[in-house]
Amino acid sequence: MSPPTAPAPHFVAGDLALDFINTRFGPAAQRLDVLRDDDSVLQWLRLAGVQSDASVRAPKGIGKLARALRDEMERMVTAASAGEAFEAKIVNDVLEAGRPGKALVWDARVRRPALVERRRNDSSGSLLHPIVVALVQLLTEKDLRHVRHCEAHDCTLLFHDTTKSHQRRWCSMALCGNRMKVAAYRARQYAD
Repeated sequence: MSPPTAPAPHFVAGDLALDFINTRFGPAAQRLDVLRDDDSVLQWLRLAGVQSDASVRAPKGIGKLARALRDEMERMVTAASAGEAFEAKIVNDVLEAGRPGKALVWDARVRRPALVERRRNDSSGSLLHPIVVALVQLLTEKDLRHVRHCEAHDCTLLFHDTTKSHQRRWCSMALCGNRMKVAAYRARQYAD
């Protein structure tokens, strides 16, 4: 019997860090986790577009680190949104361990040297580094008042509301918006 497959991830947050936090979702009794093991973390990184090298294999322990990182990131976003201090041990460890290397290479297109930045290695820290960089950008450069929870009663997803009016209510119209509008319409019909 093959192991159950990980649930499909949702990329609806409009922010890589929030999409990573959203890899665990659903009501408490039915919580689903996209990051079930080492391979599922690498698969998520590929789907998110931050890991394109097909030859890279999931480092042992990246699943455990990714889940701990996600928990810490969620606590950090919650605390920062409330204007409270937070601990960032795992985030800082990944920032340091995954720091990209720089190299001077010959750029044949422009026929001159170029300084390039590339992943230091295929370690867990290097692979998760783009997620932590996205979190740093979210916490330091974006307005956290526009980070919201979906208003659907059974949805736990976060999103960054970048709409002009900042009136977005649902993680996405396809996942929750249409469902909640239909439920509200039916409730109004039964009330009449």
